[in-house]
Amino acid sequence: MELLARFNAYPHAVIVNQSDASVVDYEIGLGAMQKVRGAWRFKTSERLNGRLVRYTWQITDGFSSSEVLAELEAAVKGGQLLFSCEGRSCGQGVQWANRVFGERVLYGRDDLQRYRVYAPAEGDEYRLVLFSSARTADRQYLHAELLEIKP
Repeated sequence: MELLARFNAYPHAVIVNQSDASVVDYEIGLGAMQKVRGAWRFKTSERLNGRLVRYTWQITDGFSSSEVLAELEAAVKGGQLLFSCEGRSCGQGVQWANRVFGERVLYGRDDLQRYRVYAPAEGDEYRLVLFSSARTADRQYLHAELLEIKP
């Protein structure tokens, strides 16, 4: 939580959306999006309960969303990477933007999207989800979700 709040003050990111809510059976993708019998699903996922804090930022000043994602990942201390994908291996960007995150501004070029899921190295108290996308050089976005897991 502290990491995302600190990043919220990052000088090259403008907040587009933010929310904080309790969730039940929230699905976190641990695999790419794929179409199965006409429905879009994660190849693998987990469903968890807890408090979900979400941020969406537009990246500004000529920085790319992938550069800023790398900085944020470097700040994740002691986290275990559960899943990672880049580009088209993640699936269609429109599905991530609309179905997964409900943030249409995240829709960008499939080849420029990146998705990461982190958990603590020990314990099971949170999941950190990071997604970066780029529509054009001026429309770069980063989305982050922190789920504090409750039994």
